[in-house]
Amino acid sequence: MEIIGVCWHCRAPLTASDYGRETLCRGCGKPTRVCRNCGNYAPGRPADCLEPLAERVLEKGRATACEFFAPAANPLADPAASAGGLRAAAEALFRS
Repeated sequence: MEIIGVCWHCRAPLTASDYGRETLCRGCGKPTRVCRNCGNYAPGRPADCLEPLAERVLEKGRATACEFFAPAANPLADPAASAGGLRAAAEALFRS
């Protein structure tokens, strides 16, 4: 199967069949058909979406049935996951 994207949370590779409405990532268990995993996701735009007709979704990490969903090849990283990684890197700098 062809890899067409990665999980927004853990960066696990995803195929077309991994983007079902109720499908969870095999790597971290998070939903895969979410705004954060969509090529139209654009923080700062109206409704945080490039598609002007898309309905507003408040929780960008929750599963959605949006008809404009298009898997992103390289979704924006999860801020919570990257914050933990940044903290661990900063702490490693100060270890003796």
